[in-house]
Amino acid sequence: MLVLDHVTKKFGEFTAVNQLSLNIPEKDMFGFLGANGAGKTTTFRMILGLMKQTDGRITWMNEAINYDTSAHIGYLPEERGLYPKMKVKEQIVYLARLRGMDKRRAASETDHWLERFNVPDYANKKVEELSKGNQQKIQFIASVVHQPQLLILDEPFSGLDPINVELLKQAVIELKESGTTIVFSSHRMEHVEELCEHLCIMHHGRPVVHGNLSDIKRSFGKKNVKVHADFDVSFLANAPGVLKSKKTAEGIILQIAEEEISQRIFSELQGKGFVQKFELEEPSLNDIFIEKVGASYE
Repeated sequence: MLVLDHVTKKFGEFTAVNQLSLNIPEKDMFGFLGANGAGKTTTFRMILGLMKQTDGRITWMNEAINYDTSAHIGYLPEERGLYPKMKVKEQIVYLARLRGMDKRRAASETDHWLERFNVPDYANKKVEELSKGNQQKIQFIASVVHQPQLLILDEPFSGLDPINVELLKQAVIELKESGTTIVFSSHRMEHVEELCEHLCIMHHGRPVVHGNLSDIKRSFGKKNVKVHADFDVSFLANAPGVLKSKKTAEGIILQIAEEEISQRIFSELQGKGFVQKFELEEPSLNDIFIEKVGASYE
């Protein structure tokens, strides 16, 4: 288990992370959400020992992270961290050997991952010759080639098109299923919602929501009703119990205070025309994020 116990990081008078306490289960996929400047990257750097916390304690498997444990950890930073003049395979093998792999195994694993990500022809190209998306794939390979037990991904889907997002997501899921503990941040809430069992929403260095995703949604209380019809349904926005509404091309999405209100809304539709869809949904992570963090999200 990765444990953060009342972790604080200050830069002079500015507090970037404030009394953050989290337990991240072993072999779990844990998501960090937050606006720019919420403290996500600073938290990752403290976990990795790249930055010393001002106060509090961080342990992984009951030990502080140091050079003895770093070979078991993978890190994908948000910013590009590869050597632009080095060739792709040469660079990945070099980084893997720094993590303790022998050269032959590192080369074999590199070939496997290059094939997996459909870029085997890039093995002897310089990193600077690749597109931003392909550089991101190479950087991901460099972070996992040594088969880490703990993997930290800072905005892993940045710069990727939808096809490569799916490739990377599948790779992350398989790593988790093989026993790797994965912690990642993203601005894309649908990725966190799809992949993570547990999460933390940070705001100004503090966790405003954290825990099991299902429990978070259940405790939020509110539900969404999606209505698609062949007639104008905008009148539903004024129905009793509707908190918010959003028009869509197909109809309307309503946020309601409690599940029972959906039945009243359904009765309002009777006899008015053909209803193509009437669906009661759990609140989205986007709904929860906006309510907890508000307009500060970027």
